[in-house]
Amino acid sequence: MTDTKQIKYDNAYMRMALEWAKLSHCKRKQVGALIVKNRMIISDGYNGTPSGFENCCEDENEKTKWYVLHAEANAILKTASSTHNCSGATLYLTMSPCKECSKLVHQSGIKRLVYLNGYKDTSGLEFLENAGVEITQLSL
Repeated sequence: MTDTKQIKYDNAYMRMALEWAKLSHCKRKQVGALIVKNRMIISDGYNGTPSGFENCCEDENEKTKWYVLHAEANAILKTASSTHNCSGATLYLTMSPCKECSKLVHQSGIKRLVYLNGYKDTSGLEFLENAGVEITQLSL
């Protein structure tokens, strides 16, 4: 695929990830994720509480509850109950991954990460770069 065409697809998928982020019930940060393989969306996710828990992500002190799942973790976990796998896929993420999620990204076989906003801790990006994941930051 030409670079110009890839940029158009990257921007379109990122706009979709931004829409997906709006589904999050978190007040502090709403993050969206799409996993794309062979130009097909195979999974999606947003940050939120596990199934069966109340949707509120923050405690009474406005801190994020420890059990809130990040958008990329939700998207990767969703593939476990499908016929898809992440091997060779691209992850579109509205915020770069934390160090914990970067391990999941690498282990799932995702080969390319496209993100919009940087997370305060860059160790997740550094880990993925060292693991050979192609990383692109967009600015819409």
